[in-house]
Amino acid sequence: MQNLKVAIIGASGVVGRALLEHLQTSGVSVVGLSRRPPADLADISFMELDLQDSGACQSTCSTALADITHLVYTALYEKPGLIAGWHEQDQMQTNLAMLQNLLEPLSSSATLRHVTLLQGTKAYGAHVAPMKIPGIESEPRHAHENFYWLQQDYLAQMCDRFGWQFTIWRPQVIFGHALHAPMNMLAALGVYAALQKSKGLPFSYPGGPSPVSEAIDADLLARAIHFSFDKAAFLNQTFNITNGDVFRWQDIWPNLAEIFNMQVGEPNRLPLSQALYDEEHHWQQIVAQNGLQPYSIRQLVGDSFFYADAMFNAYSESVPPPAILSTIKLRQAGFHDCIDTTDMFRRWFQKLADLKVLPPVRY
Repeated sequence: MQNLKVAIIGASGVVGRALLEHLQTSGVSVVGLSRRPPADLADISFMELDLQDSGACQSTCSTALADITHLVYTALYEKPGLIAGWHEQDQMQTNLAMLQNLLEPLSSSATLRHVTLLQGTKAYGAHVAPMKIPGIESEPRHAHENFYWLQQDYLAQMCDRFGWQFTIWRPQVIFGHALHAPMNMLAALGVYAALQKSKGLPFSYPGGPSPVSEAIDADLLARAIHFSFDKAAFLNQTFNITNGDVFRWQDIWPNLAEIFNMQVGEPNRLPLSQALYDEEHHWQQIVAQNGLQPYSIRQLVGDSFFYADAMFNAYSESVPPPAILSTIKLRQAGFHDCIDTTDMFRRWFQKLADLKVLPPVRY
């Protein structure tokens, strides 16, 4: 790939951070932009940018982004409490405006040739109704209101006008590291496990019946995005991506308990969003005892306890319908990487312990 300079928008998020780290390690010229710097990354090229500030976007695009060739847009606006906002028009319009604030001033770029955009399983309507199994990229759009469609239509129009190319990714539930993230299951699981362990309590599954699920490792997604740059099979296309296996939370729970060196307890329905945000004093004791980074629960978890309650089906007695994606198109395009989901958890929780974000783990 010649002349490659990548801008990652939303670089402090789970996907943006993983991609920034991967591209730096790969020797790619890259700059990260977000409202706050990515945690735990040294020697990075970073600029602060609030995508809701159109003036700041105009200024940044004319300077720091003047010579980029590839833009990877991983930014996301979520309302406090998370789930309700998925259905609300103002949240959809805010996400559209953020993308517009960035791309409008880039319309005069002489170098930009490709934009990567993230969607997700909600593209298949999994959050509003049982989805067709498996979700396939070529299926007609699911008829529900979603900011994905607003952003996608706008991006397609801009690409038609200015000769850019695009690639859209639809990952499953993403697992990686970021602070303040609204959908960070690793932080939610890690804090819950640490609090239980410090109290001498077992690692009990806190939810209801869970469906068959899939995951995607943020590092694997980063490798896929890098792989896709300038390859003909990926131009103006949409791709699902998963780790390659499936799981249920109840079935994988003993594996998680082993990672945390804890006993598995009997299932105990406990909505984490109701129980754990008030444990700050206890969490700070864990931080002090283990020499962890001085993050509060809110800094580390953001709104992810609400997300965990949804993933664990904490408020229902019935099994939710599954949300399973086909990844055949991605394999046929040449990307074959995969990872066992339990191995993914082992690697990430060890990394978070090494970063002093979570207490030490022992396999």
